[in-house]
Amino acid sequence: MYTETLTLANGVKIPQLGLGTWFIDDANAAEAVKAAAKLGYRHFDTAQAYGNERGVGEGVRSCGVPREELFVVSKVAAEHKTYEAAKASIDATLQKMGLDYLDMMIIHSPQPWDKVNQCEDRYVEGNRAAWRALEEAYKEGKLRAIGVSNFQIGDLNSLLEGCTVKPMVNQILLHISNTPLELVEFCQNNGIAVEAYSPIAHGEILHQPEIQAMAEKYGVAVPQLCIRYTLQLGAVSLPKTANPAHMETNAAVDFAISAEDMENLKRFKHIESYGASSGFPVYGGKL
Repeated sequence: MYTETLTLANGVKIPQLGLGTWFIDDANAAEAVKAAAKLGYRHFDTAQAYGNERGVGEGVRSCGVPREELFVVSKVAAEHKTYEAAKASIDATLQKMGLDYLDMMIIHSPQPWDKVNQCEDRYVEGNRAAWRALEEAYKEGKLRAIGVSNFQIGDLNSLLEGCTVKPMVNQILLHISNTPLELVEFCQNNGIAVEAYSPIAHGEILHQPEIQAMAEKYGVAVPQLCIRYTLQLGAVSLPKTANPAHMETNAAVDFAISAEDMENLKRFKHIESYGASSGFPVYGGKL
């Protein structure tokens, strides 16, 4: 089990490998969390948009691991672009999950989902308003850390101009064939940890023979190579699965990719479409 941690700007430690829970039904989420905790996972990532906060919270409360040893994350829905809506949603999440605090909460997207990449409006004032609600909850002790997701450099700069607490993470679509190096470097240079969602590229990377060949070279499965790649970029990696066997395999990433291979993977050809199975365009959707 990979158990390394990163230290956020405020000193809070975050497990570098976590379990993503998108597409896990609320009815099955508790069992998935408990299975992952039994294997050694200590970081669980959900969102208001996933519809499974209740189940994830149940799993956290009943997995047998002390609460203080777990790192639990949720996301303010992308549509909440007022202080009032974001504030109410934070309290609703805590109530729904049955938890006194979250280890982190983040803004899910700078734009509402139906506007993602469909309009010029980056919702600068709306994001600042939602961020103010997160700052307040953070200062009240409801949240141990706060951050954002899917924010581009311009979005981050707009937020940094007026915030009293800097974002501690930016959770982005990051995987072999989609490595926004400029954004990653901007975040890391500004003390913002990068989190990689969909590190296995919604499964599309499994169909790339060059990646299969490299995985065989290291004696690992393609998902393990993909996860290890994001870890070596210095990111938190959040593979999603409800399958305990896959959870175990995904956590067996104590190997090293060579510097040369890392450079080749950074520049691997871009996947243009994730196919109908993913349900989302290249931007990544509600992850």
